[in-house]
Amino acid sequence: MSSASEQRDKLLPAAAISNARSQGVSGVAAEQDSVRTKYAWLVLYFSLNLALTLYNKAVMGKFPFPYLLTGIHAACGSLGCAFFYYRGAFQLSRLSDRENLTLLLFSTLYTINIAISNVSLNLVTIPFHQIVRAMTPFFTVIIYRVIFSKTYSRATYISLIPVVAGVGFATAGDYYFTAMGFFLTLLGAFLAALKTVVTNRMQTGRLKLSPLELLYRMSPLAFVQTMVYALLTGEVAQAQRYAAEKMGRREVIILLGNGVLAFGLNVISFTANKKTGALTMTVAANIKQILTIILSVMFWGLAVGWMNGLGICLTLAGGAWYA
Repeated sequence: MSSASEQRDKLLPAAAISNARSQGVSGVAAEQDSVRTKYAWLVLYFSLNLALTLYNKAVMGKFPFPYLLTGIHAACGSLGCAFFYYRGAFQLSRLSDRENLTLLLFSTLYTINIAISNVSLNLVTIPFHQIVRAMTPFFTVIIYRVIFSKTYSRATYISLIPVVAGVGFATAGDYYFTAMGFFLTLLGAFLAALKTVVTNRMQTGRLKLSPLELLYRMSPLAFVQTMVYALLTGEVAQAQRYAAEKMGRREVIILLGNGVLAFGLNVISFTANKKTGALTMTVAANIKQILTIILSVMFWGLAVGWMNGLGICLTLAGGAWYA
């Protein structure tokens, strides 16, 4: 006895059957290409993120001014986007006053997130800071659920547990925090999740800004804000003394290279966020922490115990499960 699909095929012209089958094949191929594209952007994100993390670590050892360094990143972002704009790589959208205000608030969120992270680091130990920041995927899920009524599959929720817990084990150490430090670190993790969600929504929601346009509009605002922070915290005065005593051509080139790499990472990060989603980016950030530890073990002889090794395995397994 023939199946229903076979009976249906008998009633359809041969050309229609062939066309339907070819559309099905092309649809599968397009979906596979989309998955490959997402993984390609994530690989680029991992590569540049790790490179910039190590670069920042080297730079901060000799140029201990985090707000000024962030300002350099924002300045390079502004100049880089301006270059591509005048080369015709993207066009500017016409935005209303309300939408421009949204961009201003977004840039403020960006700089406040950095400020809170820096302040909280002085009130808690680094292991505690890392384990709380690792909770960013959970905050991302909560934001999507509460604000956008978006839910994920049970498997996705379960996969986040080893991704988050693994970072805790991998960075296990001396957990010390003050009450204010705990609050600020928790707030920083929430703001990091919110920033990632907002970045995605500004590219996929009503505005639909391209990564370059979003960076073009945000970078000058972020530059001004970070310079204000640097001025208020005394970094500008300290950097002036540093420049008079230690700044040479080599140091300028190193800082410029750091800014250019940060610009590239921002473009890749925004694009990856747009194509893969905010939750995926927060999971990727946790996995990046683990990869940084692995590189430290391989190249700098970082000693890890069995608990740290367990955490590394948990996070990588959770990331594979999530993917």
